[in-house]
Amino acid sequence: MTAKSIENQLNQLRDNLRYHEHKYYVENQPEISDEDFDSMMKQLEALETETPELVTTDSPTQRVGGSVGFGERVQHYSSMLSLDNTFGPDELYDFDRRVKQMLPEERIEYVAELKIDGLGVSLVYENGLLTRGATRGDGEYGENVTANLRTVRSIPLKIASIESSPALMEVRGEVFIPRDRMDDINKERIENEEAPFVNPRNAAAGSVRLLDASITASRPLDIFIYTVGYAEGIEFATHSEALGLLERMGFKVNPSTECFPSIEGVVEYCRRQTTERENIAYDVDGVVVKVNSIAQQSELGFTAKSPRWAVSCKFPARKATTRVRAIDVQVGRTGVLTPRAILEPVHLSGATITHATLHNEQDLHRKDVRVGDTIVLERSGDVIPKVISVVKEKRDGTEKEFHLPDRCPACDSPVQRSTEEVAVRCVNSACPMQLKRRIESFAWRSALNIEGLGPAVITQLVDSGLVSSVADLYDLKKADIVEFERVGEKSADNLLREIEGSKRAPAAKVLFGLGIMHVGQNVAELLIEHFSSIDALAAADVEEIASIHGIGPKLAESVRQFFQQSANQEFLRRLKDAGLQWESDDSPPPEISQESFFTGKTFVLTGTLSQMARSDASKKIKECGGKTTSSVTSKTDYLIAGESAGSKYDRAMELGVEILTEEEFLARLPTD
Repeated sequence: MTAKSIENQLNQLRDNLRYHEHKYYVENQPEISDEDFDSMMKQLEALETETPELVTTDSPTQRVGGSVGFGERVQHYSSMLSLDNTFGPDELYDFDRRVKQMLPEERIEYVAELKIDGLGVSLVYENGLLTRGATRGDGEYGENVTANLRTVRSIPLKIASIESSPALMEVRGEVFIPRDRMDDINKERIENEEAPFVNPRNAAAGSVRLLDASITASRPLDIFIYTVGYAEGIEFATHSEALGLLERMGFKVNPSTECFPSIEGVVEYCRRQTTERENIAYDVDGVVVKVNSIAQQSELGFTAKSPRWAVSCKFPARKATTRVRAIDVQVGRTGVLTPRAILEPVHLSGATITHATLHNEQDLHRKDVRVGDTIVLERSGDVIPKVISVVKEKRDGTEKEFHLPDRCPACDSPVQRSTEEVAVRCVNSACPMQLKRRIESFAWRSALNIEGLGPAVITQLVDSGLVSSVADLYDLKKADIVEFERVGEKSADNLLREIEGSKRAPAAKVLFGLGIMHVGQNVAELLIEHFSSIDALAAADVEEIASIHGIGPKLAESVRQFFQQSANQEFLRRLKDAGLQWESDDSPPPEISQESFFTGKTFVLTGTLSQMARSDASKKIKECGGKTTSSVTSKTDYLIAGESAGSKYDRAMELGVEILTEEEFLARLPTD
C-alpha cells in the first residue's frame, strides 16, 4: 500500500468510528454490534502502530492518555455564573413579571430544559479540535481536566463538519452518570474497601477529577451540552438556534428541551417534569428557564451573581417516613460531638438511607427526636438526609430520650460545654476519632483529593499505630499497608500514587485540608489570595488577617492560634518537607528584568476583555512583575474592568481602589 492509501484508510476508519460513537453515545441508536465496533477500533490501532507519524490527536484511539494537570487553574472565556433559584409557580410568575417590566411591549419566548444534577464543565475547541476541558470552579476560573474529559465518549474530540465552524469555540455542559450504572461503580468501590458514592453527582465529580485518566475512562460518564459560552465569528438570534447548531456539530443536547410562548407553558413543563423525575434515567434537580432571544438576554443583563434572563426552578425535596432504631455519637475532626440517628433503611432520591445527622444537642431536643420514633426524612438538595419532624401520633410510650454523654465515646475524656457555642467538644487533641476524621477531611475531594483513602483504610492506619498525624501519610511504604484487610498489591499501589499526587494540590487546598477551625474552602482561597503563601499567613497577626474582606475577628483569632501552637508548627514543617505546595500559583515571578508600572502591584481582573483572554492579561501582569488575585481588598492596587464588570467593580469603588479600563491597561503594557 502507498503512503497516501494508508492515510486514506486511516481517515476512513476514524470517520466511521466517530460516526458510530455518535450513534451509540449521543443518539442512543447503535447501527453496528459492539463486536464490529471493537474490530474496527483494533484495525485502526494496528494501522496507527505501524504508522505512528500519521496518528492525530482527534483519533478515536487517543481518548485515553496524557496528564490531568491536577490543580492547574484556567480562565473561562466568560463567567460561568450561577442561577437564582425559584420554588414553584408563584416565583416563576414573579420572574416573568420582572422580565416584562424590563422589556415592556416585547413578546417573550422561553426555553425550558432539565437541570442535570452533575458536574458543570467547559470545553474549548480550536479549529474544530478539542484542546481544553475544565470544571466550572468558581465561575471565572476552573480546573484543567482535559485528559479526563477526553475519555467521555459523548464528547466529540473533533467537531462535525458544518457550514461555518468557528476557529475558536467554548461550549458548556453537565457531566453525569446514569442512575442505573451506580450500583456497579459502588460495588467495585466496596470491594476495594472504598466508601461508596452517595449519589451519581458525587461519582461524576470524583471521576472527572481523578489523577489517572484510565480510571476515568472506565467510569460510565456522559454529558449534555446546554449552551455556547463563546464562538468566534458566529452570532445567534436565539438560544434554541444555538442548541440546534450544537446538535449539528455532533454535541449531545438534552432532548427534553422545549420552547414556550408564555410562562404558563413553562409552569406546566415544570409540573410535568416534577411528576416524571423518577422515570428519568439520570438525576435532575429542577428546570432551567431562559429567555430565548439573545438580544433580549443582552438587554436584561446580569446582577452581580446571576443573569436576569434565566432562573432555576428547583424540584421540591423528596420525603420519606422511617423509624429511628438508635442514636449514636460521632466525633468530628475538631472534637465536636454530633448525634446521629440510625434508621430503618428507606429508599429516597435514588439512595438507601440508613443514617441522618441530628446536628447538635440543641437541635436534637428542639425536634424532640427519641429512639423508637417515627420520623419524616428529607434529602436536602437530594443529597444530605435531614430529619424534618417527628410523627408524634405514632408514639406508644416505649420511645427513649437521648442526651449527649459527659465523656467522649472515643477516648473517654471529659467533654467541654460552653455558653458561647452550641457545640459539645472533646478537647483531647490525641483522641483517635478526631485523628481519623482529620485524615478523612484532609483526603476530601475539595482538599487534597486522595482517592482510596476511605474510612476503613484510615481506621487500620490509625489503629495499627502507623499514622498518628496526617503528616505520617507521606512516610507510608507499600509494605506498611499491603497486608491490610482487603487492600492488596493493586490497591496499595493506587493509594500510594494518590498520596504522591496530592503533593501537586494548590496551596489553598492544602490550607483547607489542615482542618483549622472555621476555615472552609472559600476562606482558605481568600487567605492564600491575600498572603500568597502559607508561611506568610503563619507570620501574620490577627489584625492583618481580620482586615481581609470576608474574614472576621473570630476567624482571624482561630487562624492565629493554630499557627502559634508548637505541635502544629512541627506538623506544618513535616508537610512542607514532604513537598506539598506552600505558595500560591499567583505569586509573582522571582526575578524581573526591569522595573515597570506593574512591578510590586496587585491587580484584579473583572468582566470580559475584548482584545485578550483574562488568563493572558494575568500572564502579562506577572511577566511585568505584578500579581493578580481574584478578590478586591484594601491591598488591591488596581482593578482592570472589562465589559459587564460586576460586584468586584462595586467593591473597588467602595474601597477607593483605582479602576483601569481595558484600553488604559493595554497602554501601560511594554511595547517591546
